[in-house]
Parts: sequence; structure tokens; C-alpha cells
Amino acid sequence: MKPRALVLRTAGTNCDQETVFAFRLAGAEVDLLHVNRLREAPERLAAYHILSIPGGFSYGDDLGGGQILANELLTTLCEPIERHLERGRLILGICNGFQVLVKTGLLPGLERWKQQATLTANDSHTFEDRWTHLEAPETRCVLVESGERIYMPVAHSEGKFVVADREVLERIVAGGQVVYRYTDPDGRPAGYPWNPNGSTDNIAGICDPTGRVVGMMPHPERHCLPVHDPRWPRRGLQEEGEGLRIFRRAVNFARDELMAPTD
Repeated sequence: MKPRALVLRTAGTNCDQETVFAFRLAGAEVDLLHVNRLREAPERLAAYHILSIPGGFSYGDDLGGGQILANELLTTLCEPIERHLERGRLILGICNGFQVLVKTGLLPGLERWKQQATLTANDSHTFEDRWTHLEAPETRCVLVESGERIYMPVAHSEGKFVVADREVLERIVAGGQVVYRYTDPDGRPAGYPWNPNGSTDNIAGICDPTGRVVGMMPHPERHCLPVHDPRWPRRGLQEEGEGLRIFRRAVNFARDELMAPTD
């Protein structure tokens, strides 16, 4: 049996098909479902090992990036999501999905369902569409290896990660909840354009204290094939796109940890 992933979409979502493709390429059985269908039958979530909220502009980003979908999850789907998490299952939010997870309080998840951070307008005051270099610090995230470097694209106008206060940032960092930081090509901390939005502490993604709820602004689903990499004409084609490793780890984790037989 393959691990099962649910990709949740709604009006304005536009990276859903790419996310489905990435999970299938990584070996998952994947369903694409509109949030209204999940609201009608919330028990359906119990059939999935992975829940993914993809990128795009859900509900046109009215009220701010991801805010309306976050409100929808908070008011109608808290209970099935809570049960999903109690079972130790995974949630991955990408770009708009990251915004949703932060605005529900699922990330950083220091107090679940209480918002303690946000993603706000880029310092450049413009939509940033570029490729970025990232490095993982020592992290508890199950989808990332500490110290790894990766190259992924960003495409957002509200990607600046900020926290409610200094204590929240200190707890995120000390708890190993930073997933990736923006760097320059040599792996050093750097400002714009390497940090495309001005995020606090160059943070590009975080996880919750369990390492199983993960959000990031860069788009791993857009670097799953070797030809996705704009450097390939100079560097040659690699075996696979660097972003695919995130989906593979999610699928492998689900297979090894969530589907393993118990005594």
C-alpha cells in the first residue's frame, strides 16, 4: 500500500496540480479535494497520512494572504485536523499554505490554534518571483536534514515572516523549529535579494514542536524535475529536482512511521 496524501484546494489555489504531481512522483497515492467537500464530510481526512495546503491566492488573498482559508479551517475543520495531528500525521503548507498554517496558529504551534506569527508584505513592496538559496539549521523537521542546502523558487508578495514578540522567535529557534533560512549562493546569511522578503532571521520555513507540521514560502513542487532548474544548461541535468526530496521524505516517513505494523 502507498501512503495517502490529500491536497486541499479552494477558489484561487493554483499550485494544486503541481503539488499532486510531486507527491505522486514521490510515491504517494494522492487525492485533490475542494475544501467544501471536506467540510461536507470531515471524516474523510482520517483516510490520509499527509495533508497538504498548496500555493496560490486562496480567495484572492482578500483580507491578507491565506486569511480567509485559515478562518475557514478554524471555524469548520479544527476537530478533524486535531485528530489528524493526534495520530502523528503530517501537514505541509507551501507558500499560501504556509500563510494559512501560520494564521490558524498551527505554526509555530507553541499554543495550537493561537496565532503567534504572520507573513506580511515583502520589504520590496513588490511581488518577488525569483530562485533562492536555502540552508537548514539544526532542525527537528522530519522533512529536512539539518545542514542541507537546497535551491528553490519563491513567488509571493506577502512572504515576510514576523513573530508576535522576541520570546516567540527565541522559542522557535531554541526548539529547532526553523526549517530553512535564506542565504547567498555561498551559504552565508544575506539581505535582499537573497532574502527576497525581509523575513525575520532570514527564516524561509518553520515547523511545529513535533516536526510534523511544516510550512515554507519557497515552492519545492516547482523543482521536482531536473529541467525545472534554470541552471541546468550550464551545470547539466541532475538525477532529479532538489525539491522532490521534501515530498519523498514525507512519503517515506508516512510509510515507515505511520503505516508500519504494530505488535
